[in-house]
Amino acid sequence: MEYVKVEWAHEFEDEPVMYLSEIAEDRYETRKVQIYRSGRIEWADEAHETATAGLSEVPFPPLEEIDSQPEFTASLIEESDFESAWNRAKMIG
Repeated sequence: MEYVKVEWAHEFEDEPVMYLSEIAEDRYETRKVQIYRSGRIEWADEAHETATAGLSEVPFPPLEEIDSQPEFTASLIEESDFESAWNRAKMIG
């Protein structure tokens, strides 16, 4: 597994400012956390989605491709960092 953080710089109130994704070897997301500026947090996995949080239906792009867009910053994170956010999201959301 690979764990990725994508920060999105924007001014939209109803859109996440950060995505944390667990990526399988086939490059598909297996779990995702979305964090909003307001502190709202949502999560998704194969068994759970919300109206605004779901797993991508296409393979996760390379980090360089994401970083090539000026409004996004992508980086690898530790599994423990993802798990911490995942556990918090499931308690709150």
